[in-house]
Amino acid sequence: MIGEGKVVCVTGASGFIASWLVKFLLQRGYTVHATIRSLDDPKKTQHLLALDGAKERLSLFEASLLEEGSFESAVNGCQCVFHTASPVIFSVSDPKAQLLDPAVKGTLNVLKSAAKIPSLKRVILTSSIAAVICGVKPPEFGAVVDETWFSDPETCEQKELWYPLSKTLAEDAAVKFSNNNGLELVVINPGFVIGPVLQPTINITSKGFIGLIETGKEVFPDGIYRLVDVRDVAIAHILAFENPKANGRYIMVADVNHSSEIMKIINQNYPAFDYSERYKDNKYEGTPPFFVSRTRAESLGVKFTTVEVSIKDTVESLKERKLLSF
Repeated sequence: MIGEGKVVCVTGASGFIASWLVKFLLQRGYTVHATIRSLDDPKKTQHLLALDGAKERLSLFEASLLEEGSFESAVNGCQCVFHTASPVIFSVSDPKAQLLDPAVKGTLNVLKSAAKIPSLKRVILTSSIAAVICGVKPPEFGAVVDETWFSDPETCEQKELWYPLSKTLAEDAAVKFSNNNGLELVVINPGFVIGPVLQPTINITSKGFIGLIETGKEVFPDGIYRLVDVRDVAIAHILAFENPKANGRYIMVADVNHSSEIMKIINQNYPAFDYSERYKDNKYEGTPPFFVSRTRAESLGVKFTTVEVSIKDTVESLKERKLLSF
């Protein structure tokens, strides 16, 4: 197996993307050091310990983003760190404490620990499309968004877009630190991540997706979703480590869809849950206002799951957990 004899670290390992990342790394034969906030919380540990290969090749470490040096034992002996740990909160009362400090200082804490390990040369950072798309002006109609686009911190602050600001500042800090300290940094910028859930508690994007499905209430005011499957995002992280030529940023968005299109897909697969009333008066014509380039992601070897499959698998996963009423 490709990962046999290789040791890697995954921070924030109990999260939505990270849980799949740990699963796939174990499947490929890697030994995984996984960090979580509390080893005493079974909701954070049990689903990881139950994965195939976990008994032989998974070690859990307790670490806190804001505690300097707390990642040092976890990264010791590793060849790569997958830094996924960062808060995902869209409504905050104290942006600095709840989002900005954990994102920026936490990223630097992890990188400082990584830079001390001679065997560790590459860091894969989980950023976000939020660090790409929130510029001074929104994308023009028909524009193709790619990795050369960057969110503008001043615009984010003025508009109180605290989550995009946290991801933008953290990515910028990571690039500067890595350049100055001899680390190879590869950045993954996923869109709105959907797909089956491994962990027992659902994350904020899954909650947002449930809100759209159950009530028609959109997470995004314009109803535009930049969707990507969680399994594709996890695989992209691994490919970014395994491919020595991987560098820079990789946007992970399978497609840009309006909420009415998502509802149509659900209606086709679950006609008993009559969705036709939700979208029949929608004026949306079917052409997204902008596109997101898949070129770099596909050059990495990513084969995108179709949005139809991702949506169906998301709904099935949420139904299994009895989180949907149909």
